[in-house]
Amino acid sequence: MSQGTFNRQWRTSCLDERLTDDQPWDMVVVGGGITGAGIFREAVRLGLRVLLVEQRDYAWGTSSRSSKLVHGGLRYLKDGHIFLTRASLRERGRLLDECPGLVEPLEFLISLYQGQKPGRWTFQTGLLLYDLLASRMQHSFLDKQAFHLRAPHLKEEGLQGGLCYGDAVTDDARLVLRLLFEGMRAGGVALNYVRAAKPGARRDGLREIELHDQVEDRRFRVRASVVVNATGAWADRLRDGEKRLRPLRGSHLVFPAWRLPAPQAMTILHPDDGRPLFLLPWEGATVLGTTDVDHPLDLDIEASVTADEVRYMMKVLTANFPALNLTSADILASWSGVRPVISSGAADPSKESRDHAIWDDAGMITITGGKLTTFRKMAFDLLTKAKPYLPKFRIQKDLPVMARIALPWAQLPSMPAPVQRRLTGRYGTVAEDLVRGAGPDELTGITGTHTLWAELRWAAKGEQVIHLDDLLLRRTRLGLLLDEGGVAYESRFADICCAELGWSAETWRAEWQRYRMIWREHYSVPGRDSSAEPVIPSAGKEVGSHGRR
Repeated sequence: MSQGTFNRQWRTSCLDERLTDDQPWDMVVVGGGITGAGIFREAVRLGLRVLLVEQRDYAWGTSSRSSKLVHGGLRYLKDGHIFLTRASLRERGRLLDECPGLVEPLEFLISLYQGQKPGRWTFQTGLLLYDLLASRMQHSFLDKQAFHLRAPHLKEEGLQGGLCYGDAVTDDARLVLRLLFEGMRAGGVALNYVRAAKPGARRDGLREIELHDQVEDRRFRVRASVVVNATGAWADRLRDGEKRLRPLRGSHLVFPAWRLPAPQAMTILHPDDGRPLFLLPWEGATVLGTTDVDHPLDLDIEASVTADEVRYMMKVLTANFPALNLTSADILASWSGVRPVISSGAADPSKESRDHAIWDDAGMITITGGKLTTFRKMAFDLLTKAKPYLPKFRIQKDLPVMARIALPWAQLPSMPAPVQRRLTGRYGTVAEDLVRGAGPDELTGITGTHTLWAELRWAAKGEQVIHLDDLLLRRTRLGLLLDEGGVAYESRFADICCAELGWSAETWRAEWQRYRMIWREHYSVPGRDSSAEPVIPSAGKEVGSHGRR
Protein backbone atom coordinates (compact mmCIF):
# COMPACT_ATOMS: atom_id res chain seq x y z
CA MET A 1 0.00 0.00 0.00
CA SER A 2 1.35 3.44 -0.93
CA GLN A 3 2.38 5.77 1.88
CA GLY A 4 -0.39 8.10 0.74
CA THR A 5 -3.24 5.56 0.65
CA PHE A 6 -5.97 5.99 3.25
CA ASN A 7 -8.84 3.93 1.86
CA ARG A 8 -11.84 2.05 3.27
CA GLN A 9 -9.71 -0.96 4.21
CA TRP A 10 -7.29 1.29 6.08
CA ARG A 11 -10.20 2.97 7.81
CA THR A 12 -11.71 -0.28 9.11
CA SER A 13 -8.32 -1.50 10.34
CA CYS A 14 -7.81 1.81 12.11
CA LEU A 15 -11.16 1.50 13.92
CA ASP A 16 -10.40 -2.11 14.89
CA GLU A 17 -6.87 -1.52 16.11
CA ARG A 18 -6.41 2.11 17.16
CA LEU A 19 -9.79 3.01 18.68
CA THR A 20 -10.31 -0.22 20.62
CA ASP A 21 -7.05 -0.36 22.58
CA ASP A 22 -7.05 1.02 26.11
CA GLN A 23 -4.02 3.27 25.71
CA PRO A 24 -4.93 6.94 26.34
CA TRP A 25 -4.29 9.51 23.64
CA ASP A 26 -2.21 12.55 24.44
CA MET A 27 -4.65 14.67 22.45
CA VAL A 28 -7.99 14.19 20.73
CA VAL A 29 -8.82 16.97 18.28
CA VAL A 30 -12.49 17.41 17.42
CA GLY A 31 -12.94 19.22 14.11
CA GLY A 32 -11.38 18.62 10.70
CA GLY A 33 -11.22 22.15 9.34
CA ILE A 34 -8.13 24.30 8.96
CA THR A 35 -7.82 24.97 12.71
CA GLY A 36 -8.06 21.32 13.71
CA ALA A 37 -5.80 20.22 10.84
CA GLY A 38 -3.11 22.73 11.81
CA ILE A 39 -3.19 21.64 15.47
CA PHE A 40 -3.13 17.95 14.46
CA ARG A 41 -0.14 18.44 12.17
CA GLU A 42 1.92 20.32 14.76
CA ALA A 43 0.97 18.05 17.67
CA VAL A 44 2.03 14.94 15.74
CA ARG A 45 5.37 16.57 14.93
CA LEU A 46 5.92 17.12 18.67
CA GLY A 47 5.70 13.35 19.14
CA LEU A 48 2.23 13.36 20.68
CA ARG A 49 -0.19 10.46 20.22
CA VAL A 50 -2.98 12.33 18.44
CA LEU A 51 -6.44 11.41 17.17
CA LEU A 52 -8.54 13.81 15.08
CA VAL A 53 -12.23 13.21 14.35
CA GLU A 54 -14.61 15.14 12.10
CA GLN A 55 -18.39 14.61 12.17
CA ARG A 56 -18.79 15.28 8.43
CA ASP A 57 -16.06 15.37 5.81
CA TYR A 58 -12.77 17.19 6.24
CA ALA A 59 -13.17 20.92 5.50
CA TRP A 60 -16.94 20.36 5.07
CA GLY A 61 -17.81 23.50 7.02
CA THR A 62 -16.03 26.81 6.73
CA SER A 63 -12.69 25.55 5.46
CA SER A 64 -13.81 24.55 1.96
CA ARG A 65 -16.00 27.65 1.61
CA SER A 66 -13.63 30.51 2.41
CA SER A 67 -12.68 33.30 0.05
CA LYS A 68 -9.52 31.33 -0.92
CA LEU A 69 -7.30 34.23 0.14
CA VAL A 70 -4.16 34.00 2.24
CA HIS A 71 -3.93 37.63 3.27
CA GLY A 72 -3.39 40.11 6.04
CA GLY A 73 -6.82 41.68 5.74
CA LEU A 74 -6.33 45.13 4.30
CA ARG A 75 -9.78 46.24 5.46
CA TYR A 76 -8.95 45.27 9.06
CA LEU A 77 -6.51 48.18 9.22
CA LYS A 78 -9.42 50.57 8.81
CA ASP A 79 -10.95 49.12 11.99
CA GLY A 80 -7.69 49.38 13.92
CA HIS A 81 -6.81 45.64 13.99
CA ILE A 82 -3.10 46.29 13.40
CA PHE A 83 -1.73 43.37 15.43
CA LEU A 84 -4.05 40.88 13.68
CA THR A 85 -3.00 42.26 10.30
CA ARG A 86 0.69 42.09 11.18
CA ALA A 87 0.42 38.48 12.39
CA SER A 88 -1.57 37.53 9.29
CA LEU A 89 0.96 39.12 6.95
CA ARG A 90 3.83 37.31 8.63
CA GLU A 91 2.01 34.01 8.22
CA ARG A 92 1.20 34.89 4.60
CA GLY A 93 4.89 35.43 3.93
CA ARG A 94 5.82 32.12 5.50
CA LEU A 95 3.18 30.21 3.54
CA LEU A 96 4.27 31.82 0.27
CA ASP A 97 7.88 30.86 0.95
CA GLU A 98 7.22 27.29 2.10
CA CYS A 99 4.14 26.14 0.18
CA PRO A 100 4.69 26.94 -3.53
CA GLY A 101 2.01 25.45 -5.75
CA LEU A 102 -0.53 25.46 -2.93
CA VAL A 103 -0.20 29.07 -1.74
CA GLU A 104 0.60 31.36 -4.65
CA PRO A 105 1.15 35.13 -4.99
CA LEU A 106 -1.81 37.08 -6.33
CA GLU A 107 -1.79 40.62 -7.68
CA PHE A 108 -4.73 42.80 -6.63
CA LEU A 109 -6.03 45.95 -8.32
CA ILE A 110 -8.08 48.73 -6.69
CA SER A 111 -9.84 51.11 -9.08
CA LEU A 112 -10.02 54.84 -8.31
CA TYR A 113 -12.87 56.99 -9.63
CA GLN A 114 -13.53 60.69 -9.47
CA GLY A 115 -15.35 61.57 -6.23
CA GLN A 116 -14.84 58.08 -4.80
CA LYS A 117 -14.53 57.72 -1.04
CA PRO A 118 -12.21 56.50 0.28
CA GLY A 119 -9.94 58.03 -2.33
CA ARG A 120 -6.42 57.48 -3.60
CA TRP A 121 -4.50 58.85 -0.64
CA THR A 122 -6.51 56.93 1.93
CA PHE A 123 -5.98 53.69 0.04
CA GLN A 124 -2.33 54.47 -0.60
CA THR A 125 -1.68 55.21 3.09
CA GLY A 126 -3.34 51.92 4.03
CA LEU A 127 -1.28 50.02 1.47
CA LEU A 128 1.93 51.63 2.68
CA LEU A 129 1.19 50.47 6.23
CA TYR A 130 0.17 47.06 4.86
CA ASP A 131 3.52 46.67 3.10
CA LEU A 132 5.49 47.94 6.10
CA LEU A 133 3.82 45.35 8.34
CA ALA A 134 4.65 42.67 5.78
CA SER A 135 8.23 43.91 5.26
CA ARG A 136 7.56 43.73 1.51
CA MET A 137 7.03 46.91 -0.52
CA GLN A 138 4.65 45.74 -3.23
CA HIS A 139 2.08 48.44 -3.94
CA SER A 140 2.19 50.96 -6.78
CA PHE A 141 -0.03 53.55 -8.49
CA LEU A 142 -1.20 53.05 -12.09
CA ASP A 143 -2.48 55.91 -14.22
CA LYS A 144 -5.74 55.57 -16.14
CA GLN A 145 -4.19 54.15 -19.29
CA ALA A 146 -2.04 51.57 -17.48
CA PHE A 147 -4.93 50.56 -15.25
CA HIS A 148 -7.33 50.18 -18.17
CA LEU A 149 -4.86 47.85 -19.93
CA ARG A 150 -4.98 45.55 -16.89
CA ALA A 151 -8.76 45.78 -16.46
CA PRO A 152 -10.12 46.44 -19.97
CA HIS A 153 -13.76 45.62 -19.14
CA LEU A 154 -14.00 48.00 -16.19
CA LYS A 155 -16.25 51.06 -16.47
CA GLU A 156 -14.21 53.94 -17.94
CA GLU A 157 -16.39 56.90 -16.99
CA GLY A 158 -14.71 58.81 -14.15
CA LEU A 159 -11.81 56.35 -13.92
CA GLN A 160 -8.65 58.10 -12.71
CA GLY A 161 -6.35 55.09 -12.43
CA GLY A 162 -5.82 52.64 -9.65
CA LEU A 163 -3.53 50.89 -7.21
CA CYS A 164 -1.80 47.54 -7.40
CA TYR A 165 -0.72 45.44 -4.40
CA GLY A 166 0.15 41.84 -3.55
CA ASP A 167 -1.58 39.11 -1.55
CA ALA A 168 -1.92 35.34 -2.00
CA VAL A 169 -4.45 32.66 -2.98
CA THR A 170 -4.92 28.98 -2.14
CA ASP A 171 -7.27 26.04 -2.46
CA ASP A 172 -8.50 25.99 1.13
CA ALA A 173 -9.75 22.38 1.16
CA ARG A 174 -6.49 21.07 -0.33
CA LEU A 175 -4.54 23.03 2.29
CA VAL A 176 -6.54 21.26 5.02
CA LEU A 177 -6.07 17.87 3.36
CA ARG A 178 -2.34 18.26 2.95
CA LEU A 179 -1.91 19.13 6.63
CA LEU A 180 -4.02 16.13 7.66
CA PHE A 181 -2.40 13.57 5.37
CA GLU A 182 1.12 14.72 6.28
CA GLY A 183 0.15 14.36 9.95
CA MET A 184 -1.21 10.89 9.28
CA ARG A 185 1.89 9.76 7.41
CA ALA A 186 3.89 10.94 10.46
CA GLY A 187 1.85 8.67 12.78
CA GLY A 188 -1.31 10.58 13.68
CA VAL A 189 -4.81 9.18 13.16
CA ALA A 190 -7.55 11.23 11.48
CA LEU A 191 -11.05 9.97 10.70
CA ASN A 192 -13.92 11.71 8.95
CA TYR A 193 -17.59 10.96 9.56
CA VAL A 194 -16.95 10.32 13.26
CA ARG A 195 -19.10 12.32 15.66
CA ALA A 196 -17.84 13.26 19.13
CA ALA A 197 -20.09 13.69 22.16
CA LYS A 198 -19.43 16.29 24.85
CA PRO A 199 -16.42 15.06 26.90
CA GLY A 200 -16.94 13.69 30.39
CA ALA A 201 -15.50 15.22 33.55
CA ARG A 202 -11.74 14.99 34.08
CA ARG A 203 -10.72 11.92 36.10
CA ASP A 204 -7.20 10.74 36.91
CA GLY A 205 -5.78 13.40 34.62
CA LEU A 206 -7.82 12.23 31.60
CA ARG A 207 -11.00 13.22 29.78
CA GLU A 208 -13.23 10.51 28.31
CA ILE A 209 -15.07 11.14 25.09
CA GLU A 210 -17.60 8.99 23.24
CA LEU A 211 -17.21 8.66 19.46
CA HIS A 212 -19.74 7.44 16.92
CA ASP A 213 -18.43 6.23 13.56
CA GLN A 214 -21.28 7.02 11.19
CA VAL A 215 -19.91 4.95 8.31
CA GLU A 216 -19.95 1.56 10.08
CA ASP A 217 -22.34 2.63 12.89
CA ARG A 218 -19.87 1.76 15.64
CA ARG A 219 -19.31 3.45 19.00
CA PHE A 220 -16.08 3.86 20.92
CA ARG A 221 -14.90 5.43 24.16
CA VAL A 222 -11.45 6.97 24.20
CA ARG A 223 -9.49 8.87 26.85
CA ALA A 224 -7.08 11.74 26.39
CA SER A 225 -4.92 14.11 28.41
CA VAL A 226 -6.31 16.99 26.32
CA VAL A 227 -9.46 17.27 24.22
CA VAL A 228 -9.33 20.12 21.69
CA ASN A 229 -12.60 21.65 20.53
CA ALA A 230 -11.71 22.96 17.07
CA THR A 231 -15.20 22.79 15.63
CA GLY A 232 -15.33 26.40 14.44
CA ALA A 233 -18.86 27.75 14.21
CA TRP A 234 -20.06 24.68 16.16
CA ALA A 235 -17.73 25.33 19.13
CA ASP A 236 -20.44 26.53 21.53
CA ARG A 237 -22.13 23.12 21.31
CA LEU A 238 -19.21 21.12 22.67
CA ARG A 239 -18.26 23.39 25.56
CA ASP A 240 -20.07 24.44 28.71
CA GLY A 241 -20.49 28.07 29.60
CA GLU A 242 -21.54 31.30 27.95
CA LYS A 243 -22.24 31.20 24.22
CA ARG A 244 -19.66 33.42 22.57
CA LEU A 245 -19.98 32.96 18.81
CA ARG A 246 -21.72 35.04 16.17
CA PRO A 247 -22.01 32.88 13.01
CA LEU A 248 -21.61 35.04 9.91
CA ARG A 249 -22.28 33.86 6.37
CA GLY A 250 -20.02 34.72 3.47
CA SER A 251 -21.31 33.83 0.00
CA HIS A 252 -19.53 33.69 -3.35
CA LEU A 253 -20.48 33.33 -7.01
CA VAL A 254 -18.44 31.46 -9.64
CA PHE A 255 -18.37 32.56 -13.29
CA PRO A 256 -16.68 31.10 -16.37
CA ALA A 257 -13.43 32.99 -16.93
CA TRP A 258 -14.31 33.72 -20.57
CA ARG A 259 -17.55 35.42 -19.45
CA LEU A 260 -16.07 37.45 -16.60
CA PRO A 261 -12.33 37.80 -17.30
CA ALA A 262 -10.06 38.46 -14.31
CA PRO A 263 -6.38 38.23 -15.31
CA GLN A 264 -5.60 39.43 -11.79
CA ALA A 265 -7.73 39.96 -8.72
CA MET A 266 -9.64 43.19 -8.19
CA THR A 267 -11.17 44.93 -5.22
CA ILE A 268 -14.38 46.67 -6.30
CA LEU A 269 -16.68 48.85 -4.22
CA HIS A 270 -20.41 48.24 -4.02
CA PRO A 271 -22.43 51.21 -5.34
CA ASP A 272 -24.93 51.11 -2.47
CA ASP A 273 -22.80 50.89 0.67
CA GLY A 274 -19.21 51.30 -0.55
CA ARG A 275 -18.34 47.89 0.86
CA PRO A 276 -15.37 46.21 -0.88
CA LEU A 277 -15.88 42.95 -2.76
CA PHE A 278 -13.35 41.17 -4.91
CA LEU A 279 -12.99 39.36 -8.20
CA LEU A 280 -10.55 36.48 -8.04
CA PRO A 281 -9.07 34.23 -10.74
CA TRP A 282 -9.27 30.74 -9.21
CA GLU A 283 -8.79 27.27 -10.66
CA GLY A 284 -9.64 28.39 -14.18
CA ALA A 285 -12.80 30.32 -13.22
CA THR A 286 -13.61 33.75 -11.74
CA VAL A 287 -14.96 34.12 -8.21
CA LEU A 288 -16.94 37.09 -6.88
CA GLY A 289 -17.36 37.61 -3.13
CA THR A 290 -17.96 37.97 -0.36
CA THR A 291 -21.03 38.90 1.63
CA ASP A 292 -20.91 39.22 5.41
CA VAL A 293 -24.31 38.67 7.06
CA ASP A 294 -25.64 37.04 10.21
CA HIS A 295 -26.48 33.36 9.82
CA PRO A 296 -29.17 32.38 12.35
CA LEU A 297 -30.03 29.08 10.60
CA ASP A 298 -29.30 25.49 11.65
CA LEU A 299 -25.53 24.93 11.32
CA ASP A 300 -26.03 21.25 10.50
CA ILE A 301 -27.69 22.24 7.21
CA GLU A 302 -25.24 23.37 4.54
CA ALA A 303 -25.19 27.12 4.15
CA SER A 304 -26.48 28.43 0.81
CA VAL A 305 -26.47 31.74 -1.00
CA THR A 306 -29.77 33.62 -0.79
CA ALA A 307 -31.57 35.46 -3.58
CA ASP A 308 -30.84 38.75 -1.80
CA GLU A 309 -27.13 37.98 -1.73
CA VAL A 310 -27.15 37.11 -5.43
CA ARG A 311 -28.86 40.43 -6.26
CA TYR A 312 -26.39 42.30 -4.04
CA MET A 313 -23.35 40.78 -5.74
CA MET A 314 -24.76 41.05 -9.26
CA LYS A 315 -25.37 44.76 -8.68
CA VAL A 316 -21.67 45.38 -8.05
CA LEU A 317 -20.87 43.68 -11.36
CA THR A 318 -23.46 45.70 -13.27
CA ALA A 319 -22.09 48.94 -11.81
CA ASN A 320 -18.42 48.15 -12.47
CA PHE A 321 -18.59 46.08 -15.67
CA PRO A 322 -21.66 47.38 -17.55
CA ALA A 323 -20.33 46.41 -21.00
CA LEU A 324 -20.26 42.71 -20.11
CA ASN A 325 -24.06 42.58 -19.64
CA LEU A 326 -23.76 39.90 -16.98
CA THR A 327 -26.85 38.26 -15.51
CA SER A 328 -27.44 35.50 -12.96
CA ALA A 329 -27.74 33.08 -15.88
CA ASP A 330 -23.97 33.39 -16.32
CA ILE A 331 -23.23 31.97 -12.86
CA LEU A 332 -21.60 28.54 -12.86
CA ALA A 333 -22.04 27.81 -9.16
CA SER A 334 -22.09 29.36 -5.71
CA TRP A 335 -20.84 28.54 -2.26
CA SER A 336 -21.53 29.87 1.22
CA GLY A 337 -19.51 29.41 4.39
CA VAL A 338 -20.26 30.26 8.01
CA ARG A 339 -17.45 32.06 9.81
CA PRO A 340 -16.90 31.41 13.54
CA VAL A 341 -16.62 35.03 14.68
CA ILE A 342 -16.33 35.98 18.36
CA SER A 343 -19.23 38.28 19.14
CA SER A 344 -18.56 41.74 20.54
CA GLY A 345 -22.08 43.01 19.97
CA ALA A 346 -21.18 45.18 16.98
CA ALA A 347 -24.20 46.23 14.93
CA ASP A 348 -22.35 45.75 11.65
CA PRO A 349 -21.15 42.13 11.16
CA SER A 350 -18.15 43.38 9.18
CA LYS A 351 -16.95 45.30 12.26
CA GLU A 352 -16.45 42.12 14.31
CA SER A 353 -12.83 41.12 14.89
CA ARG A 354 -11.43 38.09 13.03
CA ASP A 355 -9.01 37.29 15.86
CA HIS A 356 -9.20 33.93 17.62
CA ALA A 357 -9.96 33.02 21.23
CA ILE A 358 -8.99 30.06 23.46
CA TRP A 359 -10.80 28.80 26.57
CA ASP A 360 -9.50 26.02 28.84
CA ASP A 361 -12.11 24.03 30.77
CA ALA A 362 -10.00 21.56 32.76
CA GLY A 363 -8.28 20.02 29.76
CA MET A 364 -11.11 20.53 27.29
CA ILE A 365 -9.61 23.42 25.35
CA THR A 366 -11.73 25.35 22.87
CA ILE A 367 -10.21 27.40 20.06
CA THR A 368 -12.36 29.32 17.63
CA GLY A 369 -12.49 32.48 15.56
CA GLY A 370 -9.40 33.35 13.57
CA LYS A 371 -8.60 33.28 9.87
CA LEU A 372 -7.45 30.71 7.34
CA THR A 373 -4.14 32.57 7.04
CA THR A 374 -3.27 32.31 10.73
CA PHE A 375 -3.91 28.57 11.24
CA ARG A 376 -0.27 27.91 12.16
CA LYS A 377 -0.16 30.67 14.79
CA MET A 378 -3.45 29.41 16.20
CA ALA A 379 -2.01 25.89 16.46
CA PHE A 380 0.99 27.08 18.49
CA ASP A 381 -1.20 29.27 20.72
CA LEU A 382 -3.35 26.20 21.43
CA LEU A 383 -0.36 23.95 22.11
CA THR A 384 1.07 26.57 24.48
CA LYS A 385 -2.24 26.58 26.34
CA ALA A 386 -2.19 22.76 26.50
CA LYS A 387 1.40 22.59 27.79
CA PRO A 388 0.48 22.15 31.50
CA TYR A 389 -1.34 18.92 30.57
CA LEU A 390 1.58 17.69 28.43
CA PRO A 391 4.68 18.77 30.39
CA LYS A 392 7.26 16.53 28.72
CA PHE A 393 6.82 17.96 25.21
CA ARG A 394 8.80 20.91 23.89
CA ILE A 395 7.15 23.16 21.31
CA GLN A 396 9.26 23.88 18.22
CA LYS A 397 8.04 26.81 16.16
CA ASP A 398 10.90 26.92 13.68
CA LEU A 399 9.84 23.87 11.63
CA PRO A 400 8.58 24.40 8.07
CA VAL A 401 4.82 24.60 7.59
CA MET A 402 4.82 21.59 5.24
CA ALA A 403 7.23 18.77 4.49
CA ARG A 404 10.12 19.83 2.29
CA ILE A 405 9.65 18.47 -1.25
CA ALA A 406 12.30 17.48 -3.75
CA LEU A 407 10.83 15.21 -6.43
CA PRO A 408 12.72 13.72 -9.40
CA TRP A 409 10.33 15.12 -11.98
CA ALA A 410 12.77 14.37 -14.79
CA GLN A 411 11.94 10.66 -14.35
CA LEU A 412 8.20 11.26 -14.67
CA PRO A 413 6.10 11.83 -17.79
CA SER A 414 6.86 15.20 -19.34
CA MET A 415 4.51 17.89 -18.09
CA PRO A 416 4.63 21.70 -17.95
CA ALA A 417 6.38 23.29 -14.99
CA PRO A 418 3.18 24.97 -13.69
CA VAL A 419 1.47 21.56 -13.54
CA GLN A 420 4.42 20.09 -11.65
CA ARG A 421 4.33 23.01 -9.21
CA ARG A 422 0.58 22.61 -8.72
CA LEU A 423 0.77 18.87 -8.02
CA THR A 424 3.66 19.13 -5.58
CA GLY A 425 1.87 21.95 -3.76
CA ARG A 426 -1.38 20.06 -3.37
CA TYR A 427 -0.09 16.54 -2.78
CA GLY A 428 3.38 17.01 -1.32
CA THR A 429 5.62 13.94 -1.15
CA VAL A 430 3.00 11.66 -2.75
CA ALA A 431 2.67 13.70 -5.96
CA GLU A 432 4.98 11.20 -7.65
CA ASP A 433 2.69 8.32 -6.67
CA LEU A 434 -0.28 10.24 -8.08
CA VAL A 435 1.42 10.71 -11.44
CA ARG A 436 2.64 7.11 -11.65
CA GLY A 437 -0.83 5.81 -10.82
CA ALA A 438 -2.56 7.75 -13.60
CA GLY A 439 -4.53 5.81 -16.18
CA PRO A 440 -4.34 6.35 -19.94
CA ASP A 441 -4.84 10.04 -20.86
CA GLU A 442 -5.40 10.95 -17.17
CA LEU A 443 -2.53 13.42 -17.03
CA THR A 444 -4.65 15.73 -19.18
CA GLY A 445 -6.65 18.58 -17.72
CA ILE A 446 -10.42 18.69 -17.45
CA THR A 447 -11.61 21.41 -19.83
CA GLY A 448 -12.28 24.73 -18.14
CA THR A 449 -10.37 23.78 -14.96
CA HIS A 450 -6.80 23.22 -13.79
CA THR A 451 -7.65 19.71 -12.49
CA LEU A 452 -6.15 16.54 -13.99
CA TRP A 453 -8.20 13.36 -14.33
CA ALA A 454 -5.45 11.62 -12.37
CA GLU A 455 -6.33 13.72 -9.32
CA LEU A 456 -9.81 12.19 -9.18
CA ARG A 457 -8.43 8.67 -9.36
CA TRP A 458 -5.83 9.39 -6.68
CA ALA A 459 -8.37 10.96 -4.31
CA ALA A 460 -10.88 8.14 -4.79
CA LYS A 461 -8.17 5.54 -4.26
CA GLY A 462 -6.62 6.86 -1.08
CA GLU A 463 -7.99 10.11 0.41
CA GLN A 464 -10.80 8.83 2.66
CA VAL A 465 -13.59 9.53 0.18
CA ILE A 466 -16.86 8.26 1.64
CA HIS A 467 -19.42 10.09 -0.51
CA LEU A 468 -19.33 11.51 -4.02
CA ASP A 469 -19.57 15.10 -2.77
CA ASP A 470 -16.31 14.49 -0.83
CA LEU A 471 -14.63 13.83 -4.20
CA LEU A 472 -16.25 16.52 -6.37
CA LEU A 473 -16.59 19.39 -3.86
CA ARG A 474 -13.55 19.03 -1.57
CA ARG A 475 -10.87 16.56 -2.80
CA THR A 476 -11.29 18.28 -6.17
CA ARG A 477 -13.38 21.40 -6.84
CA LEU A 478 -15.04 20.20 -10.04
CA GLY A 479 -18.52 20.67 -8.61
CA LEU A 480 -17.81 24.40 -8.43
CA LEU A 481 -16.08 24.70 -11.81
CA LEU A 482 -18.11 22.59 -14.25
CA ASP A 483 -21.50 23.33 -15.74
CA GLU A 484 -24.29 22.00 -13.47
CA GLY A 485 -21.71 20.47 -11.16
CA GLY A 486 -20.27 18.19 -13.84
CA VAL A 487 -23.30 16.32 -15.21
CA ALA A 488 -21.65 16.03 -18.63
CA TYR A 489 -18.98 13.80 -17.10
CA GLU A 490 -21.24 11.45 -15.11
CA SER A 491 -20.14 8.28 -16.88
CA ARG A 492 -16.44 9.02 -16.46
CA PHE A 493 -16.90 9.89 -12.79
CA ALA A 494 -18.77 6.60 -12.39
CA ASP A 495 -15.96 4.58 -13.99
CA ILE A 496 -13.38 6.03 -11.58
CA CYS A 497 -15.52 5.68 -8.45
CA CYS A 498 -16.68 2.14 -9.16
CA ALA A 499 -13.11 1.04 -9.91
CA GLU A 500 -11.39 2.74 -6.96
CA LEU A 501 -14.11 2.78 -4.29
CA GLY A 502 -15.64 -0.59 -5.13
CA TRP A 503 -19.08 0.90 -5.65
CA SER A 504 -21.74 -1.17 -7.38
CA ALA A 505 -23.96 0.32 -10.09
CA GLU A 506 -26.69 0.69 -7.47
CA THR A 507 -24.39 2.48 -5.04
CA TRP A 508 -23.22 4.80 -7.82
CA ARG A 509 -26.81 5.75 -8.71
CA ALA A 510 -27.59 6.53 -5.07
CA GLU A 511 -24.43 8.59 -4.65
CA TRP A 512 -25.04 10.48 -7.91
CA GLN A 513 -28.60 11.35 -6.88
CA ARG A 514 -27.37 12.43 -3.44
CA TYR A 515 -24.65 14.62 -4.96
CA ARG A 516 -27.05 16.22 -7.46
CA MET A 517 -29.49 17.06 -4.64
CA ILE A 518 -26.70 18.65 -2.56
CA TRP A 519 -25.47 20.62 -5.56
CA ARG A 520 -28.91 21.94 -6.53
CA GLU A 521 -29.82 22.93 -2.98
CA HIS A 522 -26.53 24.43 -1.80
CA TYR A 523 -24.20 25.20 -4.73
CA SER A 524 -26.52 26.43 -7.44
CA VAL A 525 -28.35 29.77 -7.61
CA PRO A 526 -31.79 30.25 -6.02
CA GLY A 527 -34.71 29.98 -8.41
CA ARG A 528 -32.79 28.85 -11.47
CA ASP A 529 -34.00 25.87 -13.47
CA SER A 530 -31.41 23.07 -13.41
CA SER A 531 -33.34 20.69 -15.66
CA ALA A 532 -31.96 21.87 -19.00
CA GLU A 533 -29.64 19.59 -20.93
CA PRO A 534 -25.98 20.27 -20.07
CA VAL A 535 -23.56 21.62 -22.63
CA ILE A 536 -20.52 19.37 -23.00
CA PRO A 537 -17.43 21.61 -22.85
CA SER A 538 -15.13 21.84 -25.84
CA ALA A 539 -11.91 23.72 -26.44
CA GLY A 540 -12.18 27.29 -27.62
CA LYS A 541 -13.52 30.65 -26.62
CA GLU A 542 -16.67 29.43 -24.94
CA VAL A 543 -15.22 26.74 -22.69
CA GLY A 544 -17.55 26.49 -19.71
CA SER A 545 -20.48 28.18 -21.49
CA HIS A 546 -23.87 27.18 -20.23
CA GLY A 547 -25.54 27.66 -23.60
CA ARG A 548 -27.67 29.85 -21.44
CA ARG A 549 -31.40 29.79 -21.16
